[in-house]
Amino acid sequence: MTAPSPWGARPLGDGSWRFSIWAPAARHVALLLEGRELAMEPGRAGDWSCRIPARPGMAYLFRIDGRDLPDPASRAQIGGVEGPSLTVDPEAFDWARAWSGRPLEEAVFFELHVGTFTREGTFAAAARRLPDLAALGVTAIQLMPVAQFMGRRGWGYDGVLIRAPHPAYGTPDELRAFVAEAQGHGMMVLLDLVMNHFGPLGNFLPGYAPDFFTDRPTPWGDGIAFHRPEVQAFFRDAALGWLREYRLDGFRLDAVHEIRDGQDQRFLRGLAAEIRTLDLGRPVHLICEDERNLTHLREAGFDAEWNDDWHNVLHVALTGETQGYYSRYARDPFADLARALERGQADEGQPHPEGPRGTEAAHLPWTAFVNANQTHDQIGNRAFGERLISLIGEEAARVTHAILLCMPFLPLLFMGEEEGSEAPFLFFCDPPDEAMRRAVRDGRRAELERIGYDAEHMPDPTGPEAFEASRPYPARDPARAESWRALTRDLLDLRANRIVPLLKSGKSGIGEVTRHGPRAFAVRWPFKAGEIRMLMSLGTPATGAASLPACAFRLGDPTRDAFGLEVEITA
Repeated sequence: MTAPSPWGARPLGDGSWRFSIWAPAARHVALLLEGRELAMEPGRAGDWSCRIPARPGMAYLFRIDGRDLPDPASRAQIGGVEGPSLTVDPEAFDWARAWSGRPLEEAVFFELHVGTFTREGTFAAAARRLPDLAALGVTAIQLMPVAQFMGRRGWGYDGVLIRAPHPAYGTPDELRAFVAEAQGHGMMVLLDLVMNHFGPLGNFLPGYAPDFFTDRPTPWGDGIAFHRPEVQAFFRDAALGWLREYRLDGFRLDAVHEIRDGQDQRFLRGLAAEIRTLDLGRPVHLICEDERNLTHLREAGFDAEWNDDWHNVLHVALTGETQGYYSRYARDPFADLARALERGQADEGQPHPEGPRGTEAAHLPWTAFVNANQTHDQIGNRAFGERLISLIGEEAARVTHAILLCMPFLPLLFMGEEEGSEAPFLFFCDPPDEAMRRAVRDGRRAELERIGYDAEHMPDPTGPEAFEASRPYPARDPARAESWRALTRDLLDLRANRIVPLLKSGKSGIGEVTRHGPRAFAVRWPFKAGEIRMLMSLGTPATGAASLPACAFRLGDPTRDAFGLEVEITA
């Protein structure tokens, strides 16, 4: 029999609930339930638990050596991260309709930040906008992290209560209603889940479970002791809980290169294997972010990886920026772009002046790469949060938009991109006092200057102005936005009807790229059922190239224009 998890409050089905916490450094732990102090029994491994009558909607805290603290596995809070936790019955929500999911080949991801997606910044308000996204052809919502963090506004990557939806966005049932609404319109919902660190404010675990952490820091906080079974149980419970209790279609796992267990990421491989054994009635899609460009997780059960190579080489090729992490692609960005078109990744372990990176990935299916022209990271990691369109102009942006949506790789759009938004997406947060606000401003400025940006006049990341400026809707020019939406709609219709069937038939070889001048390419991707061909000009016309004879889509004339695209699809 599997030992009970040492984390959280869960109903047992007979009117009783089990409350558990791992606090190996504590001398005494009690449960405060609705103000009543109840004894908890210590276990042999530093865990404490009790089984008592309870019901949903009860406030509770753990009294640990005289200090009253929230449940680190809380499913909901009453107020802030330091306040009482709330018992939640995850089975009580009425889903009304069944959902059988969608295959990965059909995915068109839409990255969404709940707080800035609508004026209200809530799950309920976001749900009301979902029909418009479905009508465009979006098939998968990727929520930026919604785990509760300190303050009201933030990106979500500084969460400290990994299982509790951020209350400024809404209640657990309002998040479930959002998921149900999306799935009712045929859209999957994936969650960006952060398991590599906790935010710096409101994380109380070090006080009573110092063994949860290691002395090896991450770029964002203390490293986590993933070699410990109690720590693995905490994150496994969280991941499986999100899947089961919110009917999610999968995860984007943040920065998995910082999830280190000393066993070649055995924890992540085991989590993927366990998820694959679940009978949830729908496919579960697992996507990771891994700056190392390794393939081992995709070979061990993960479906795909955020492909930063595509973004970075395209960015350098079109903007000429080579500061910070873009320096890796400064030598010949168009050669790197050709390799990414051909094989998926640009870096596959080959020699490089900055050192080798990655492993060969061309054996993977095209759906193992999630490509984006911009994401929250690449926009927000700038002093002024400029989107790509603000750097390269309208014509180039429309062509690269079309390329993204017609390539065989899985496309991801950042909210607003579907209508050509030029609104910035700035870094923003909500520290509780001036000393912390000053520390954030100084740290942010130093970080940006370290990667080559002039941050002297950077907007204050701790004030409401940066948050308000980061809202992409409503568009300032509705007619222009509608023109972009029509382009997106046409491209996604073409993708659904002509490209997805090829993806489902299977890859039959790597891409074939022919250079036509310094900034133009002809590309062919073969499939068992046909092929996709593109002729693209990305700054200079395709010298000596002939137009594709049976275009399914055309934007400009790549044989004559600096920016143009032709797409031919045969089956």
